Amino acid sequence: MFRILALLFSLASLSVAQNALHTSSVSGQKRPFTFEDMMALKRIGDPQVSPDGRWVMFSAIEVNLAENTRKPHLWLVPAAGGDAKQITNGEAGENRGRFSPDGRSFSYTSSAVGGSQIWVVGFDSAAGAPSGQARQLTSISTEADGAIWAPDGKHILFLSEVHPDCKDDACNKARDEELAKSKVKAKQFTRLFYRHWSSYTRFKRSHLFVVAPEGGTPLDITPGDHDVPPFNLGGQDLYAISPDGQEVAFTSNIEEVEATSTNNDVFVVPITGGTPKKISTSLGSDSTPLYSPDGRYIAYRSQARAGYESDRFRLLLFDRKSGTSTDLTKNFDRWVEAFAWTPDSSAIYFAGEDHGGSPLWRVKVTTREPEKAIAGTNDEPILSPDGKTVFFSHQSVAAPNEIYKASLAQGAAEAQQLSHLNDAVLSQIAMSPLESFEFIGAEKTKVQGFLLKPPGFNPGQKYPVKFLIHGGPQGQWGEEWSYRWNAELMAASGYVVVLINPRGSTGYGQKFIDGINGDWGGKPIVDLLNGLDYLEKTYPFIDKERECALGASYGGYAINWLLGHTTRFKCMVSHDGMFNAVSAFGTTEELWFNIWEFKGTPWTNPATYKKWSPNQFVTKFKTPTLVVHGQLDYRLDVSEGFQLFTTLQLLKIPSKMLYFPDEGHWVLKPQNSQLWYKTVGEWVDQWIKK
Repeated sequence: MFRILALLFSLASLSVAQNALHTSSVSGQKRPFTFEDMMALKRIGDPQVSPDGRWVMFSAIEVNLAENTRKPHLWLVPAAGGDAKQITNGEAGENRGRFSPDGRSFSYTSSAVGGSQIWVVGFDSAAGAPSGQARQLTSISTEADGAIWAPDGKHILFLSEVHPDCKDDACNKARDEELAKSKVKAKQFTRLFYRHWSSYTRFKRSHLFVVAPEGGTPLDITPGDHDVPPFNLGGQDLYAISPDGQEVAFTSNIEEVEATSTNNDVFVVPITGGTPKKISTSLGSDSTPLYSPDGRYIAYRSQARAGYESDRFRLLLFDRKSGTSTDLTKNFDRWVEAFAWTPDSSAIYFAGEDHGGSPLWRVKVTTREPEKAIAGTNDEPILSPDGKTVFFSHQSVAAPNEIYKASLAQGAAEAQQLSHLNDAVLSQIAMSPLESFEFIGAEKTKVQGFLLKPPGFNPGQKYPVKFLIHGGPQGQWGEEWSYRWNAELMAASGYVVVLINPRGSTGYGQKFIDGINGDWGGKPIVDLLNGLDYLEKTYPFIDKERECALGASYGGYAINWLLGHTTRFKCMVSHDGMFNAVSAFGTTEELWFNIWEFKGTPWTNPATYKKWSPNQFVTKFKTPTLVVHGQLDYRLDVSEGFQLFTTLQLLKIPSKMLYFPDEGHWVLKPQNSQLWYKTVGEWVDQWIKK
């Protein structure tokens, strides 16, 4: 599941504001969005507030389409408002800027010398600029990333991937050099998780290391044959340091068969090393520990059910003195995402998806009843040192992330945009607002969808439709910006884009999410098609004779399922979709996912695998289909795409395959992305655009 704002209003008022923008865009002769425009936008995130509250440091990635590269640099903007300025400009790029506790320096990650390493440079808060020469803090052969400062300023904690049986860096270096020089590239596996997402195992483990800010030999404080933290796809750190700088809390999965377990746990260990102590008790996943500023508690996210990666994420509070945990969100039926403590330790602010948005919520330690604090923010909230202001990155369907701030005072005014790095590009573009609609889905359940009209929309005209189906399947469409499936770009060439959140989507309560379990081709598909029926009956500008369905991951599965169950679409695009449920089980790596969603394995529950496998219905395939798949996709192996394409060709159904030998589950390289949008766009145009 992968995860939204322009202004902090409700979705309704946001839509009104964007409608006004859309009207002025058309009258001002702004042009439709292009792929080149999208690549020209800076990708902003990871805001950090200086200890004196004067500055916000953030990362901005620049894409060079000609060179096929993405490079991050660090920027600074006054917390009170003003012009942002770039403060690093190395050839290798810099990211993950973190201020020291005294504010006199900051650390960052760069590959300028010896691969990814931690660097430190002085900081002049009065001038709002680095001071002195940056110095390389780490030179570990296994590289370093993810640095955080201890609150007392005496240590820096960072990550490195090492050979678990090596006792020092010399051993790791020798082992890596031996492997690199060997003419034999064969691997031998004795356990699962021999490959994950887009790479095969290097028989290494991620460990946490501690080093003094002045430098020295790093200390591995989590030795052993387990990843600390486990693999994750971004988001909040899975480790933290206590306010007194004496203890580290971290996430790890110590189950014997990691490929079938979601049972991450939270542990604590002295910052000088020692025997870790487990503090979490759930059979599901426990992660993202964060100490309260007063040191009394450790808050962390927790899931109750074992083996279910999409169970409700609760916010638990561990009392370090009593050793007991309390659920702060017991009566809260949404997921807790990234969170932050108030400086006085009285409350926690957290992001949580809701009906296509991601509001900021507040829960007090005493009342334990979450309440909505700000209408929407999708990134980790960062509070000012005085606790009166929250900073975050904010996006919408019409604009990518910029840095914003909002007052946390009662009755505070709307959020203020601090950075404006993408204004120059966006000011030239005619963007369309996202319009929400509701309809009745399967089992008479209310379902939400969204509609995006093309720029220069004429209500008296008929428009072809791109019907997008999201992945996950536990994800959502909404006020979100995407570089992989950008709705504005898909609408820009004269299409109405439809985005529906069927059963399984997040932001509508856990029962709605659970509705897809063991029912992949059932209720979710009914929700999707009922939504399209509603649009065809409600909006006369929808041309029901010119509709194309497109989806990736679960969305790709849904496309493959629809191929065997309807002929209403004039074309299909199936990206990284499951075609054969049995072979998909045998070639995936996170086995817990398929075991949960299909209620067992192919040999313990063959009926469910057969019932919901698209390959069982190939005799009904008729729709022209573009198949897209990456060789390095180990979540849904490339063989799924090959099987689908082979089937379509043998059935003599118009079909085409776009194969990426150097991409995984997502198409990330700029020029590959360009080819993806071009190929997908031309395929849809070929079948439904007059």
